[in-house]
Amino acid sequence: MTIRKLGCLTVLFGLIISGCTNQPVVNEDEILRNKIAQLVQAERNNFSAQQISEYPLGSVLSGGGSRPSDGSVQGWKKMVTGYQEKSDIPILYGVDAVHGHNNLLGATIFPHNIGLGAANDEDLMRRIGVATAKEVSATGIHWNFAPTLAVVQDIRWGRTYESFSEDQTLVSRLGTAYIQGLQSAGIAATAKHFLADGATEFGSASGSYLLDQGDARLSEDEIRRVHLHPYIDAIEKGDVLTVMISYSSINGKKLHASKYWITDVLKGELGFKGVVISDWEAIHQLPGSLYQQIVASMNAGIDMLMEPFKWKETVDTMVRAVNNGDISKERIEDAYQRVMLVKEKLGLLDGSFKMADASVIHSQEHQDLAREAVAKSLVLLKNNGVLPLKKNAKILLIGPGADNAGLASGGWTYSWQGETTGSNLPQATTLKQAFESVASAFGGMITTDVSLINQVDIVVLALAEQPYAEGVGDATDLALNGSQMSAANKDALMLAKASKKPVVTILTAGRPRVVTDELKDWDAFVMAWLYGTEAKGITDVLYGDVNFTGRLPFSWPKTSKTDDISSQDPDRDASNVLFDFGFGLKYE
Repeated sequence: MTIRKLGCLTVLFGLIISGCTNQPVVNEDEILRNKIAQLVQAERNNFSAQQISEYPLGSVLSGGGSRPSDGSVQGWKKMVTGYQEKSDIPILYGVDAVHGHNNLLGATIFPHNIGLGAANDEDLMRRIGVATAKEVSATGIHWNFAPTLAVVQDIRWGRTYESFSEDQTLVSRLGTAYIQGLQSAGIAATAKHFLADGATEFGSASGSYLLDQGDARLSEDEIRRVHLHPYIDAIEKGDVLTVMISYSSINGKKLHASKYWITDVLKGELGFKGVVISDWEAIHQLPGSLYQQIVASMNAGIDMLMEPFKWKETVDTMVRAVNNGDISKERIEDAYQRVMLVKEKLGLLDGSFKMADASVIHSQEHQDLAREAVAKSLVLLKNNGVLPLKKNAKILLIGPGADNAGLASGGWTYSWQGETTGSNLPQATTLKQAFESVASAFGGMITTDVSLINQVDIVVLALAEQPYAEGVGDATDLALNGSQMSAANKDALMLAKASKKPVVTILTAGRPRVVTDELKDWDAFVMAWLYGTEAKGITDVLYGDVNFTGRLPFSWPKTSKTDDISSQDPDRDASNVLFDFGFGLKYE
């Protein structure tokens, strides 16, 4: 606990505890109220620095796409510092930097986790964790709501690209390495979403969500074998500082009210000592009033409530619940000490937290690292001898993914649902620019003009999904013209087929898509995932300067029925698998 010394006054939470007479002046009710405030997190748009004196909250976050009006590094630092200057106990500021500091204009955008799962390189993950931490800390932020440790079993889920793999050992290794890298550079990591969010059943959620926020109907043995596995390593090997609870349920019971999984297993059996935080307004999916929701979630073992809008009501209601005896003071004290522990480990309490210099943002070192990650993430699924490309080749580049950094980066990029163009990604090198860089140096030609079809040697077909995040991306149809796919894919597919030229297809997407019928028309097929801002990693491999090393982190389906194709499914339908988990070709 931090106590400020002001002359002969001792101040805690802005309250005078003792004065020059050394007689304590303690208001126990106010101390309790302010400790409870430390257990609540608000969104920056709904909580100003001026409100801290009345409600000294423990944390503030920026939701997806939420940033200060001056979105520069200096603007971010000024905003975070503004909160700190008004707070007796420094706040924890958190963001979803899920593939680089993706809320920041000009940041390095790394491939989403599914691509990094294909790369399957723990050292690479640690270095990406360090790089992300540096860019995050340069803006004054302390806490990253990443990585996702979901072991996704049905790729129709809109959050599939946030997962490293359908295989729990791969998720565990890569997630732990990322946590180690992030926290070694001074930023708190978050293992999320606890537990079994990657196992929710199709159509089990209410409303429009098909899989997001749904129900995992599994035995405890299966949950422990597959879905708990990454959290064990995150705690034992990664010493992860925070864990976020999942919106979803296990066998009909919401995780946010599960004392068994949070207190008995996570905190007791696994020995987790850090902060357990709720997801965005997630406790409101519990039954009853706000009072009942707070009582249920806090007694289940949640330490901090992410309440972007109802933060004031949450503090006041929790005070009432403690005074009524429905939440014990011991539970409040435990949660409070956990929050203080994280703040202490980050150097917030003694002022030792270090911000990186602004020069780290999209530095050459980070560009090179992202380029390496892109190259290692690519998976070659077919090659009839057309790859590697000749550097002096004349290429017609077509399709929606040809020159669009927004589609290349996917959701959680500058805005929550991502960017449909590259206008807010001026730092990006697009696929077209990457091809042009090689062609200009070696006498080749890159054109997007379809009227020049007879003058080219080869067609590169760049297919793409539209960006999406969370349940918005839940899909019923995984075809190339199905759910969340760019409408421009259709014409590009027809043009490539009619060209009578060799066709190299590059698919930019957050999950495997159904290509069963189209594959026969392509001479080569490369899965590029959602690769981010450094497309030169693609041309490095396509021109043969770097060999393919990526392997599928998910089984690739023949049809859109994907609930039983995972390599972890004991009742797997192998007849519906086009390319198996771990498949990937390379140059001889």
